[in-house]
Amino acid sequence: MKLEVCVDSVEGMNIAAAAGGDRIELCSSLEVGGLTPSLGQMTRASDLELPVHALIRTRAGDFCFSDNEVATMITDIIAARASGLAGVVIGAALPDGRLDREALARMRAAAADMSVTLHRVFDLVPDFAEAVETAVALGFDRILTSGGAVGAPQGAAAIAEICGHAAGRIGILPGAGITSANVAALLARVSVQEVHSACGRTRQMPARAVEMEFCHGERLETDAEEVRALKAAISAR
Repeated sequence: MKLEVCVDSVEGMNIAAAAGGDRIELCSSLEVGGLTPSLGQMTRASDLELPVHALIRTRAGDFCFSDNEVATMITDIIAARASGLAGVVIGAALPDGRLDREALARMRAAAADMSVTLHRVFDLVPDFAEAVETAVALGFDRILTSGGAVGAPQGAAAIAEICGHAAGRIGILPGAGITSANVAALLARVSVQEVHSACGRTRQMPARAVEMEFCHGERLETDAEEVRALKAAISAR
């Protein structure tokens, strides 16, 4: 059972690696759900011995991207591949919530032989079974999902159904709200080979910086103890 740790800083990446994470999802700006990491972050990530997957999301907000935005994300995918990263995490949707097959095909092609994860745009689709088929047809390696719920523990029943749709043809990666305290109960309900978590703790930001709107009131930072505790919890099954 593998643990993917989602981080949005070089410090978090190094903490997760040292504490026993099996794979890193590297992004920036976790407070808005994660955005594409900088070239500097991706270059530093290539020094790690464990695999690093870069989230590719050009802006916050919805997942309906223009042609220019898709082209930008393709450039970022190429940069991630040139940096030596093992994979990318991508997603795009149509206005009706269905996966944007054309945009995803273009980004998937740019990733070439990298490992490719479909991110939680999946949780917004109107039909999970249809979206699984699209992801399989496009050659994705896994789908990151909370089962359409705010957190994976609440979406466990749906995740189990999604695993049934996948039928071993694509990996299902539960993520969102998973902690060392609830992962055992989740894994008792779903049959998966890996889980995803930020393994974070919140830190209060300086009041003046918040007042000036440079940041939100709290920042989620990678917690080494939670990485170790979550890894231990999934290994104890």
